[in-house]
Amino acid sequence: MVPYFHRFEDRAPPAYPAMSQRRTEAWQFLAGLTIGVSIWYLYWRWTASLNPDAMVFSIVVAVAETLFFVGSMIFFHDIWREQDTPKQDPPICRPYIGEDDDHGIIGVDIFITTFDEEPEVVAPTISAALALKVPANIEISVWILDDGSRPFFAQMAHEFGVGYLGRHNNRGFKAGNLKNALLQTSGDFVLICDADTRLYPAFLENTLGYFRDDSIAWVQTPHWFYDIHQGQDWEELVDRKMPSFLPKKITALIGKAAKFLTGQSHFGSDPMLSEPALFFDVIQRRRNRNGASFCCGAGSIHRREALFQSALFRYGHTRRTTLVIADLEPFKFHVSEDIYTSIQLHSDPQNQWKSVYHPDVECRMLSPWTMDAWATQKLKYAGGTFDIMLKDNPVFKKGMPWRIKLHYCATFSSYLSVLWVPIMMLAPIVSILTGWAPVKAYSIEFFMHILPVLFVSELAMVVGCKGHNINIGRIMAIGGLPITLRALWLIVRGQKPKFPTTPKTPVFSEARFNRVMPNVMLLGLMAVSCGYGVWAYTAHLDGYSLPFLVVNFFWIAWNAWGHLRVVAIAAWRPPKHDFYNELGSQIPMNTRNQSIKNAPI
Repeated sequence: MVPYFHRFEDRAPPAYPAMSQRRTEAWQFLAGLTIGVSIWYLYWRWTASLNPDAMVFSIVVAVAETLFFVGSMIFFHDIWREQDTPKQDPPICRPYIGEDDDHGIIGVDIFITTFDEEPEVVAPTISAALALKVPANIEISVWILDDGSRPFFAQMAHEFGVGYLGRHNNRGFKAGNLKNALLQTSGDFVLICDADTRLYPAFLENTLGYFRDDSIAWVQTPHWFYDIHQGQDWEELVDRKMPSFLPKKITALIGKAAKFLTGQSHFGSDPMLSEPALFFDVIQRRRNRNGASFCCGAGSIHRREALFQSALFRYGHTRRTTLVIADLEPFKFHVSEDIYTSIQLHSDPQNQWKSVYHPDVECRMLSPWTMDAWATQKLKYAGGTFDIMLKDNPVFKKGMPWRIKLHYCATFSSYLSVLWVPIMMLAPIVSILTGWAPVKAYSIEFFMHILPVLFVSELAMVVGCKGHNINIGRIMAIGGLPITLRALWLIVRGQKPKFPTTPKTPVFSEARFNRVMPNVMLLGLMAVSCGYGVWAYTAHLDGYSLPFLVVNFFWIAWNAWGHLRVVAIAAWRPPKHDFYNELGSQIPMNTRNQSIKNAPI
């Protein structure tokens, strides 16, 4: 039996061209204009619009708006411009990577980490690693790092002819698994793969050249989820669903209108909101101008020397006692070991390590396919980020350059929005239920100040983000609010973030609405407030004018869209033919290994 992702094997990776000079100039002009009109709006907001009849409410909303503006400015700095690192040919001998050996072979260890994934997921990863094109004077070693210590994985490693390193304890989880392997291998570089990370053949040819600069600690490549559902083309869907008597020109026009209004070419595409292109091609790529893109785990290649020098520096800096190898953490033992290790390397004052973001897709991987997987991943990301921010914030690290600090601030700011997004989300509900307005009046003056901000900022984001879907982040800020709040609450209470792996194998199950009950309750509250607002308007209650309702209904609809989109994630179930055959799990292990050995790359 073939695994569910086999049907997506023929998909080609996307190309991410560099941003043109003309588009860059347009983006920077619009960003500057956004800053200008936002300052103009906020000045008016604080000096001329506060409502004396609901002063506390008005000030709270104005504070939230101001914090939103500050977060936007940090984000604008984060993505101000692209500056890719020039590509170079792979090094041909060790002096090119800062070593003394004139003729030594350069070693690359490929680590494939696994904990509870199925063999059918890991086997193609091994096949892809063995199919790499290896540059001259480079030697690779492929290793399965099995944190589950499963005999059938040791057997599979033997059949593939690769190394196997298992552990009987899970101390440090993925970071501990990597440390265990680092202490038993010796390659100059370490290429990290998750269980489902399938490398393209040219990975080493396209990434090793950056290490000719001996200040480069790691190179991160984009994540590409090749199994994301593409949905149905709008025009084809409309043509199929509309009455047959309608002319083709009309159905085509409706389909094109749907594409324009939704910003998506396909209906039902990316149902789990997994598309990472905006993060990698815009955020990570533009951080590269300051050598500040952080490690995202899979698809990254690291200089072993940098990992151990940074670990030794931290050990000596905190303990200053006899070295105990068991206490070293080349990768920081943490739920977010990737970004945490990046912070440690970027703040190393002795070596001033830098990173490189390589913009081309060099590997592919699997996306979350269930609500449980999706929620687990989001909670882990949020919890790990809050834990670092509150306990070891890089902003206060002396060794980190200030430009890099600002990039980490952007990451933290995106999660800190959990403090003001609830205010912005609840404000229209409170306003309708109480009759309070956060401004003196919804007058022409109000619309003259707010509409330019909304229009120009939206245009700036569309131009600056190169056509990528900018709504995923918005949906997560609104619809993902309950998860983010839960993560913050756990960290504030002193609970250590856990290290759950994101499930790689989907399970066909019923909708998981228990995961989104807070979203459903908020949607219910929004509906009640809208109903009350209509009644108050028809009853001619004082303060319930048409502009008052239009503004508040608009923001309620905007927020409801985010929550509905997350509820849709809980409701979504892939077609049954996308899964393993029910008998697949009962195939004897030796038979499964025979088919696994021939798994497609």
